[in-house]
Amino acid sequence: MLRIPLKTPAELEKTRMAGHLAAAVLQDVAAAVKPGITTLDLDNVALASMERLNVRSAFLGYMGYPAQCCISVNEEIIHGIPGERVIGDGDIVSIDVGVWYDGFAGDNALTVKVGEGTPDIDRLLSQTEAALLAGVAACRPGARVGDISRAVELVAIKSGLAVVREFVGHGVGRSLHEEPQIPNFGPAGRGPVLKPGMVICIEPMFNLGVRSIKTLADGWTIVTRDGKPSAHFEHMVAITEQGHEVLSPRQALYQ
Repeated sequence: MLRIPLKTPAELEKTRMAGHLAAAVLQDVAAAVKPGITTLDLDNVALASMERLNVRSAFLGYMGYPAQCCISVNEEIIHGIPGERVIGDGDIVSIDVGVWYDGFAGDNALTVKVGEGTPDIDRLLSQTEAALLAGVAACRPGARVGDISRAVELVAIKSGLAVVREFVGHGVGRSLHEEPQIPNFGPAGRGPVLKPGMVICIEPMFNLGVRSIKTLADGWTIVTRDGKPSAHFEHMVAITEQGHEVLSPRQALYQ
């Protein structure tokens, strides 16, 4: 049987603060994206933001990860290691930020476009974000994890995008990754029941081409096998007696 932590009111308040602070760092990094900046420059923006907010990275050192946050460009899906790659006009940049606050983790992500983009890129970004919001809307006491999964997958099906299956959402709190796992595909009505006090991360990853992926030689960066772009959006969500609360608040970018 899965051990799914339920937060007490005091624990939920700390998790809420962790999520809000992670969202603030994410928005600082997203605002810095522009042509000519390197992914390492963006990681330094994240570090400066974390220092200003008196939090530390939840990713640095996690299983040996070497940077403050994950910066993934174009065909990179997740876990891109910041370095000397220069952002150019027409690129899309996925930013994943996690922080520790008073013993609790905050975790969130989004993808931004540089310049005007194309109709296909606009579809990829708008529908991946729409899938995130659909997953969030499915969160309520008594629903099941599969209801979230199906809500996310239906957006991909309707928009002609491919769902990455090897990586999923997750619980979050005293650990960066807790139970339950939250797949972005699968039938409704299955999986663990959502209960007040649960805090989860919903994070659809959609590809413009096929769903097949591969890992680069650095052991971290996950890319699309066909080299086509991918998008990644993530929110922290608490299940409440009334429904749900988004703990990583931000305005939608593409809705």
